[in-house]
Amino acid sequence: MTLVTVVQSAPDVALDLFASRFAAAGLDVRVVAAHAGDAVPAPDEVGDGLVVLGGHHSVRDDEAAPWLAEVRALLAEVAVPTLGICLGAQLLAVARGGRVQVDAPPGLEGGVVDVRWRPEAADDPVLGPVAALADARHSTPALTMHRDAVVDLPARAVWLGSSQVYPYQAFRVGAAWGVQFHPESSVDSVAAWADADADASADGVRAAYAARAETIDAAGATLADAFAARVRAVAEQRVTV
Repeated sequence: MTLVTVVQSAPDVALDLFASRFAAAGLDVRVVAAHAGDAVPAPDEVGDGLVVLGGHHSVRDDEAAPWLAEVRALLAEVAVPTLGICLGAQLLAVARGGRVQVDAPPGLEGGVVDVRWRPEAADDPVLGPVAALADARHSTPALTMHRDAVVDLPARAVWLGSSQVYPYQAFRVGAAWGVQFHPESSVDSVAAWADADADASADGVRAAYAARAETIDAAGATLADAFAARVRAVAEQRVTV
Protein backbone atom coordinates (compact mmCIF):
# COMPACT_ATOMS: atom_id res chain seq x y z
CA MET A 1 0.00 0.00 0.00
CA THR A 2 1.02 3.59 -0.59
CA LEU A 3 1.16 5.43 2.75
CA VAL A 4 -0.14 8.96 3.31
CA THR A 5 0.23 10.65 6.68
CA VAL A 6 -2.55 13.05 7.71
CA VAL A 7 -1.80 15.57 10.45
CA GLN A 8 -4.94 16.65 12.31
CA SER A 9 -4.95 19.77 14.51
CA ALA A 10 -8.56 19.72 15.75
CA PRO A 11 -10.98 16.87 16.49
CA ASP A 12 -13.72 18.39 14.34
CA VAL A 13 -11.49 19.14 11.32
CA ALA A 14 -10.91 15.68 9.87
CA LEU A 15 -10.06 14.09 6.54
CA ASP A 16 -13.82 13.76 6.07
CA LEU A 17 -14.84 13.13 2.45
CA PHE A 18 -11.27 12.56 1.31
CA ALA A 19 -11.03 9.39 3.41
CA SER A 20 -13.18 7.34 1.04
CA ARG A 21 -11.55 8.84 -2.06
CA PHE A 22 -8.07 7.97 -0.80
CA ALA A 23 -9.16 4.45 0.12
CA ALA A 24 -10.63 3.94 -3.34
CA ALA A 25 -7.32 5.12 -4.84
CA GLY A 26 -5.42 2.49 -2.87
CA LEU A 27 -3.83 4.83 -0.32
CA ASP A 28 -3.18 3.66 3.22
CA VAL A 29 -3.95 6.61 5.53
CA ARG A 30 -2.25 7.13 8.88
CA VAL A 31 -3.86 9.88 10.97
CA VAL A 32 -1.61 11.75 13.37
CA ALA A 33 -3.93 13.39 15.93
CA ALA A 34 -1.46 16.09 16.93
CA HIS A 35 -4.14 17.90 18.96
CA ALA A 36 -4.48 14.76 21.10
CA GLY A 37 -0.77 14.32 21.68
CA ASP A 38 0.32 12.14 18.76
CA ALA A 39 3.92 12.85 17.80
CA VAL A 40 4.41 14.82 14.59
CA PRO A 41 6.59 12.64 12.34
CA ALA A 42 9.95 13.60 10.87
CA PRO A 43 10.11 14.27 7.12
CA ASP A 44 11.41 10.77 6.41
CA GLU A 45 8.63 9.16 8.47
CA VAL A 46 5.54 10.39 6.61
CA GLY A 47 5.58 7.71 3.91
CA ASP A 48 4.65 8.59 0.34
CA GLY A 49 2.50 11.66 0.93
CA LEU A 50 1.44 14.18 3.55
CA VAL A 51 -1.79 16.05 4.22
CA VAL A 52 -1.95 18.81 6.85
CA LEU A 53 -5.52 19.65 7.76
CA GLY A 54 -7.11 22.83 9.09
CA GLY A 55 -7.86 23.82 12.65
CA HIS A 56 -8.99 26.59 14.95
CA HIS A 57 -5.58 28.04 15.86
CA SER A 58 -3.48 30.63 14.05
CA VAL A 59 -0.21 29.59 12.42
CA ARG A 60 2.03 30.71 15.31
CA ASP A 61 -0.31 29.95 18.21
CA ASP A 62 2.42 27.74 19.66
CA GLU A 63 1.55 28.32 23.30
CA ALA A 64 -1.96 26.94 22.88
CA ALA A 65 -0.99 24.41 20.19
CA PRO A 66 2.68 23.47 20.70
CA TRP A 67 2.65 20.93 17.87
CA LEU A 68 2.33 23.71 15.29
CA ALA A 69 6.04 24.48 15.50
CA GLU A 70 6.77 20.84 14.68
CA VAL A 71 4.34 20.92 11.77
CA ARG A 72 6.00 24.04 10.36
CA ALA A 73 9.38 22.33 10.66
CA LEU A 74 8.00 19.26 8.90
CA LEU A 75 6.52 21.33 6.07
CA ALA A 76 9.80 23.20 5.62
CA GLU A 77 11.66 20.00 4.76
CA VAL A 78 9.25 17.32 3.53
CA ALA A 79 9.89 16.25 -0.05
CA VAL A 80 6.99 13.91 -0.83
CA PRO A 81 3.74 15.24 -2.38
CA THR A 82 2.05 17.36 0.28
CA LEU A 83 -1.34 19.03 0.57
CA GLY A 84 -2.05 21.76 3.13
CA ILE A 85 -5.68 22.70 3.67
CA CYS A 86 -6.79 26.00 5.27
CA LEU A 87 -4.57 26.23 8.38
CA GLY A 88 -2.40 23.60 6.70
CA ALA A 89 -1.95 25.89 3.68
CA GLN A 90 -1.08 28.80 5.95
CA LEU A 91 1.47 26.67 7.84
CA LEU A 92 2.96 25.62 4.50
CA ALA A 93 3.25 29.22 3.35
CA VAL A 94 4.97 30.34 6.55
CA ALA A 95 7.25 27.28 6.63
CA ARG A 96 8.52 28.08 3.13
CA GLY A 97 9.07 31.80 3.76
CA GLY A 98 5.65 33.36 3.10
CA ARG A 99 3.50 35.43 5.45
CA VAL A 100 0.08 34.94 7.04
CA GLN A 101 -2.05 37.67 8.59
CA VAL A 102 -4.17 36.76 11.61
CA ASP A 103 -7.70 38.22 11.49
CA ALA A 104 -7.07 39.69 8.07
CA PRO A 105 -9.00 42.94 7.44
CA PRO A 106 -11.51 41.55 4.91
CA GLY A 107 -12.88 39.43 7.75
CA LEU A 108 -14.61 36.08 7.68
CA GLU A 109 -14.82 34.22 4.39
CA GLY A 110 -17.36 31.51 5.13
CA GLY A 111 -19.82 29.35 3.22
CA VAL A 112 -19.19 28.92 -0.49
CA VAL A 113 -16.38 30.71 -2.28
CA ASP A 114 -15.70 30.92 -6.00
CA VAL A 115 -12.08 29.97 -6.64
CA ARG A 116 -10.88 31.62 -9.83
CA TRP A 117 -8.14 29.60 -11.49
CA ARG A 118 -5.12 31.38 -12.90
CA PRO A 119 -3.55 30.26 -16.20
CA GLU A 120 -0.75 28.58 -14.24
CA ALA A 121 -3.25 26.07 -12.87
CA ALA A 122 -4.06 24.60 -16.27
CA ASP A 123 -1.15 22.16 -16.37
CA ASP A 124 -0.73 21.67 -12.63
CA PRO A 125 -0.73 17.93 -11.81
CA VAL A 126 -3.02 18.30 -8.77
CA LEU A 127 -5.15 21.40 -9.35
CA GLY A 128 -5.20 21.28 -13.15
CA PRO A 129 -7.98 18.66 -13.20
CA VAL A 130 -10.03 20.88 -10.87
CA ALA A 131 -9.40 23.96 -13.01
CA ALA A 132 -10.60 21.94 -16.01
CA LEU A 133 -14.07 21.85 -14.38
CA ALA A 134 -14.26 25.66 -14.24
CA ASP A 135 -17.16 27.67 -15.60
CA ALA A 136 -16.95 30.50 -18.14
CA ARG A 137 -15.44 32.74 -15.44
CA HIS A 138 -12.64 30.20 -14.89
CA SER A 139 -13.88 29.42 -11.39
CA THR A 140 -15.18 26.51 -9.35
CA PRO A 141 -17.10 26.75 -6.05
CA ALA A 142 -15.82 25.37 -2.75
CA LEU A 143 -16.74 25.37 0.92
CA THR A 144 -14.68 27.64 3.13
CA MET A 145 -14.44 29.05 6.66
CA HIS A 146 -11.51 31.26 7.72
CA ARG A 147 -10.37 34.69 8.90
CA ASP A 148 -6.58 34.31 8.79
CA ALA A 149 -5.06 34.45 5.33
CA VAL A 150 -1.84 34.12 3.37
CA VAL A 151 -0.79 37.62 2.37
CA ASP A 152 2.64 36.86 0.87
CA LEU A 153 3.47 33.65 -0.95
CA PRO A 154 6.86 31.98 -0.55
CA ALA A 155 9.42 33.30 -3.02
CA ARG A 156 9.36 30.23 -5.26
CA ALA A 157 5.64 29.55 -5.06
CA VAL A 158 3.38 29.33 -8.09
CA TRP A 159 0.10 31.20 -7.58
CA LEU A 160 -2.75 29.03 -8.84
CA GLY A 161 -6.08 30.39 -7.62
CA SER A 162 -7.78 33.37 -5.97
CA SER A 163 -11.15 34.55 -4.69
CA GLN A 164 -12.82 37.94 -4.69
CA VAL A 165 -12.02 38.42 -1.00
CA TYR A 166 -8.67 36.68 -0.49
CA PRO A 167 -6.21 36.35 -3.36
CA TYR A 168 -4.15 33.35 -2.31
CA GLN A 169 -6.67 30.52 -2.42
CA ALA A 170 -4.31 28.01 -4.03
CA PHE A 171 -0.58 27.75 -4.63
CA ARG A 172 2.20 25.26 -5.25
CA VAL A 173 5.68 25.40 -3.79
CA GLY A 174 8.00 22.59 -4.75
CA ALA A 175 6.13 19.30 -4.33
CA ALA A 176 3.58 20.85 -1.95
CA TRP A 177 0.18 22.41 -2.58
CA GLY A 178 -1.80 24.75 -0.36
CA VAL A 179 -5.52 25.47 -0.64
CA GLN A 180 -7.29 27.96 1.61
CA PHE A 181 -10.72 26.44 0.99
CA HIS A 182 -12.00 23.06 2.25
CA PRO A 183 -12.32 20.54 -0.61
CA GLU A 184 -12.23 17.68 1.90
CA SER A 185 -15.14 18.81 4.07
CA SER A 186 -18.78 17.84 4.04
CA VAL A 187 -21.39 20.57 4.36
CA ASP A 188 -22.25 19.17 7.81
CA SER A 189 -18.70 19.85 9.01
CA VAL A 190 -18.61 23.40 7.69
CA ALA A 191 -22.10 24.13 9.01
CA ALA A 192 -20.99 22.95 12.46
CA TRP A 193 -18.05 25.37 12.37
CA ALA A 194 -20.41 28.15 11.29
CA ASP A 195 -22.81 27.31 14.11
CA ALA A 196 -20.00 27.93 16.60
CA ASP A 197 -19.07 31.30 15.05
CA ALA A 198 -21.09 34.39 15.93
CA ASP A 199 -20.36 35.91 12.51
CA ALA A 200 -21.38 32.88 10.47
CA SER A 201 -24.65 31.12 9.72
CA ALA A 202 -25.03 27.36 9.54
CA ASP A 203 -28.28 27.80 7.62
CA GLY A 204 -26.51 30.14 5.22
CA VAL A 205 -23.77 27.59 4.63
CA ARG A 206 -26.31 24.85 3.92
CA ALA A 207 -28.32 27.05 1.55
CA ALA A 208 -25.24 28.16 -0.40
CA TYR A 209 -24.05 24.57 -0.66
CA ALA A 210 -27.46 23.22 -1.74
CA ALA A 211 -27.56 25.66 -4.64
CA ARG A 212 -24.28 24.30 -6.07
CA ALA A 213 -23.82 20.95 -4.35
CA GLU A 214 -23.09 18.87 -7.45
CA THR A 215 -20.34 21.20 -8.66
CA ILE A 216 -18.79 21.58 -5.21
CA ASP A 217 -18.73 17.82 -4.67
CA ALA A 218 -17.25 17.18 -8.12
CA ALA A 219 -14.42 19.67 -7.57
CA GLY A 220 -13.58 18.20 -4.17
CA ALA A 221 -13.58 14.62 -5.45
CA THR A 222 -11.44 15.61 -8.42
CA LEU A 223 -8.87 17.27 -6.19
CA ALA A 224 -8.72 14.23 -3.90
CA ASP A 225 -8.27 11.87 -6.83
CA ALA A 226 -5.63 14.06 -8.48
CA PHE A 227 -3.61 14.33 -5.28
CA ALA A 228 -3.86 10.58 -4.70
CA ALA A 229 -2.70 9.95 -8.26
CA ARG A 230 0.25 12.27 -7.76
CA VAL A 231 1.25 10.50 -4.56
CA ARG A 232 1.10 7.10 -6.25
CA ALA A 233 2.97 8.27 -9.35
CA VAL A 234 5.84 9.75 -7.34
CA ALA A 235 5.98 6.68 -5.09
CA GLU A 236 6.19 4.40 -8.12
CA GLN A 237 9.00 6.52 -9.60
CA ARG A 238 11.01 6.13 -6.40
CA VAL A 239 10.53 2.36 -6.48
CA THR A 240 11.69 2.01 -10.10
CA VAL A 241 14.74 4.29 -9.79
